[in-house]
Amino acid sequence: IRLFAEPLTTAVVMTDIDLERPGPTILYANPAFADMSGYTASEVLGASPRLLQGPETKMQQTRLVARKLRAEGRFHGVLQNYRKSGEPYWIAVEVQPVRNENNDIINFLAIESDITTRKLEEARNRLAYSVTTVLAESTDADGAMRRLLELIGNAGGCTAGIWWMPTSDSTY
Repeated sequence: IRLFAEPLTTAVVMTDIDLERPGPTILYANPAFADMSGYTASEVLGASPRLLQGPETKMQQTRLVARKLRAEGRFHGVLQNYRKSGEPYWIAVEVQPVRNENNDIINFLAIESDITTRKLEEARNRLAYSVTTVLAESTDADGAMRRLLELIGNAGGCTAGIWWMPTSDSTY
């Protein structure tokens, strides 16, 4: 696997097949995985990929991965992980089985690409579309500002905000 995976710019992780808690054990991680996650190979060897989970990890997504691996022996999807620094990042991941000569699954091999930039751009585009829609459909400035503040706050994870608007009778 080293001969194949070491020169790649795509992250490659090989695990055992134990999907029960604490999860599969990482047996190999290439240098691209270290670059993406911030964890060195020596820090992750023997650990579970669950160490990449964090506060926004969706448990239904992690359960889906395990269900797919149990039922089909493979998984393809998008997951949110966390770097060693705690910073979230998004990956597109393809997990395939490694089989022995008897066709038994002996390992799982994950190929991971960091798609954080793409996900952020999609979020920006959705926000820009929403802002444009609010402005196009608004009939009064106060209502538009309320809706815009709500949109921007939700996009940034805020729950409260304030804005100041001068009235026509204000003096400066």
